[in-house]
Amino acid sequence: MSDATHHTTNNYGPQAFMDGGQGNVGINYGVVGAPVQDPELRARVEELTRLLVELRGHLTPEQVRTVEEVLPELAGDRQALRERGLVLARVAQIAAVVGAVGQPVGEALGRLLDLIGRSVG
Repeated sequence: MSDATHHTTNNYGPQAFMDGGQGNVGINYGVVGAPVQDPELRARVEELTRLLVELRGHLTPEQVRTVEEVLPELAGDRQALRERGLVLARVAQIAAVVGAVGQPVGEALGRLLDLIGRSVG
């Protein structure tokens, strides 16, 4: 086509159009502005998650549903965990109710709570 107003554009993949401005970061693939990864916190959350998964065989169907609801809420972010106190309280309640078999979960939760209670920085 020879029409001067016709443009063919093949856009493959992400595009960013930055027309002036300040502080342009381009395309954010979830890294820019993301919380700094805390290896100790991540390890505590992974430990608690693993123990909860292992505990499911000792739980009632209702408790299993609660654990299934709680697992996605466990995050490797201190602030998010602080805001999810009710979620952590549900975990503590389940660990206490099942007795000795829940003790490792209770201890792991205590270590996580200790860690997120520390001041950041």
